[in-house]
Amino acid sequence: MLSRPRNRYLLILDVQLLALSTLLAYLVRFEGFSWGPDQGRIAVVFLAVAIPVKILVFYAVGLYRRLWRYASVAELESLLLATAVAGIASSLLGAVVLPGLGAVPARVPLSVLFIDWCLTGAAVSLPRLLLRIAARRRNGVQDASARRVLVAGAGSAGGTIVRQLLDHPELGLRAVGFVDDDSRKHGHRLHDLPVLGALADIPDIARQLGVDEVIIAMPTASGRVIREVVRAADLAEVKTRTVPGMVDILSGRVSITHLRQVEIQDLLRREAVKTDMEQVRALGTGETVLVTGAGGSIGSELCRQLGRLGPARIILLGHGENSIFAVMQEMTERFPNIRFEPVIAVVRDRDHLAQIFTRYDPYTVFHAAAHKHVPLMEANIGEAVTNNVLGTRNVVQLAAEGRVEHLVLISTDKAVRPTNVMGATKRVAEQLVQQTAESHNKNFVAVRFGNVLGSRGSVVPTFLRQIAEGGPVTVTHPEMRRYFMTIPESVQLVLQAGALGRGGEVFVLDMGEPVKIADLAADLIRLSGREPGKDIEIRFTGVRPGEKLYEELFFSAENAIPTDHPKVLRAKNAVLPVGISTVVEDLITAAQQGWPDEELRRFLKRLVPDFDPARGAVPVSSR
Repeated sequence: MLSRPRNRYLLILDVQLLALSTLLAYLVRFEGFSWGPDQGRIAVVFLAVAIPVKILVFYAVGLYRRLWRYASVAELESLLLATAVAGIASSLLGAVVLPGLGAVPARVPLSVLFIDWCLTGAAVSLPRLLLRIAARRRNGVQDASARRVLVAGAGSAGGTIVRQLLDHPELGLRAVGFVDDDSRKHGHRLHDLPVLGALADIPDIARQLGVDEVIIAMPTASGRVIREVVRAADLAEVKTRTVPGMVDILSGRVSITHLRQVEIQDLLRREAVKTDMEQVRALGTGETVLVTGAGGSIGSELCRQLGRLGPARIILLGHGENSIFAVMQEMTERFPNIRFEPVIAVVRDRDHLAQIFTRYDPYTVFHAAAHKHVPLMEANIGEAVTNNVLGTRNVVQLAAEGRVEHLVLISTDKAVRPTNVMGATKRVAEQLVQQTAESHNKNFVAVRFGNVLGSRGSVVPTFLRQIAEGGPVTVTHPEMRRYFMTIPESVQLVLQAGALGRGGEVFVLDMGEPVKIADLAADLIRLSGREPGKDIEIRFTGVRPGEKLYEELFFSAENAIPTDHPKVLRAKNAVLPVGISTVVEDLITAAQQGWPDEELRRFLKRLVPDFDPARGAVPVSSR
């Protein structure tokens, strides 16, 4: 059945126009009505047979199941296909089939068949094109109150956005033009809208055209470009919205037409991560995977992405019952075919941990459980040691004693030439992984990366809370810089690094360029619709104990080499400290017995010679 009444009208119109096309073809061929009796009979028979054949072809191709008022390139393709098939079919009928069956005394003249073919294409296309034009004209008459929109990005995404705005005037948005940094596009038109200039011209163009909003239609643009557009729009005092980044589009979570407010991850956006899923599947498909710290930001995202690999079972280990309960609920709903085992435990408790390894016999372990807050660990050194060092030793030793084939330690850039206890303890954790991998010939590795956007207690949620409270936004130092990644991106690369590991390596993720924390704070204030320094104060409070201005990714003694993945580097750690096992044991004992902080720092210094708390002390007045 025909899907819409309007297509019924098109069918009736097609029958009339197809008959007219054939008659016109004869008129052109014979330059009038002097066809002769034989040709008249041939024309009648040909019309009687060819028109139903053409209609059947059009129906089979789907011309009567389309909404022509929304026609696009796909509809054009169907028109070309239908016209080609119908032309070939009618030509065969007139030149071969009808004469061969004796239905007509002679074949239809070839010139008539050719002209009829051309006119058939016009007869079918023009009414549908007129419908599309009429719809466009009707949508083009917009309410005078519609917000005027400037589209940043004159590419396929920008074109898609403009089409959506034209097709949906009820959105109350009217596109007035494009801006794009590709100078070859300047002066040209896309969807009948001009490309007015470069991204840097946004303030002038917005003022000249009375623009109310800038839509960023550049899903593959870098964070630097997005920041430039947001700041240019801010200068013009207009709002910004954006299409999702390519990571979100490729994941299937959203479509390219899903407009939303610009968020902080857009300002830090980098090229989408391409994960070699076949390589990563070796980590857990059909196996049991244990995730420590499963209730945390990284641990829970690890569980989400591991679920897509199809493991037989995932062990969700954590010490906080609420966070484990939440991730358990989410995982069982998202992956009903995978068994999830919630385990409340602390990695310090080796006996309990041993029972867990014996009971579940994991094939792969992701060790994400750790204390991570720098100032808190400076004030609680014993806790940092027992959780980050003792906990890692327990996990690594039990994994080596069992059948674990892959172990991945989640480490941090703060482990490089650390100026704080947290970084030093994570560096010792890396050493324990390296030592065990080398002594047991195991595929155990560490993955080192920087700050993760949106993780609990991280800088962005803190800034957002301060902005919501009216400020001030507190930044420790004007020159403080950090590397940032999104949680899904960091976990994708953790999985990739785990699959690349051969044992003992530290993998370093490509974090892009470090970002000034002060700039990040200012951008967040602008995204909230306020002005830094005017509406919300940015206050510099001084570097906290253990902090340093710039994080590093490698030790001087490490040799970083590329891997098969462009965003993952491999580093073979420097030579392990002499007597590491004895010193680690002494450090743990001292922490458990409550030794003074300076004694614990002394043990850490023996294990991590680069550990230098003094380097982190930079007064705020140095700006």
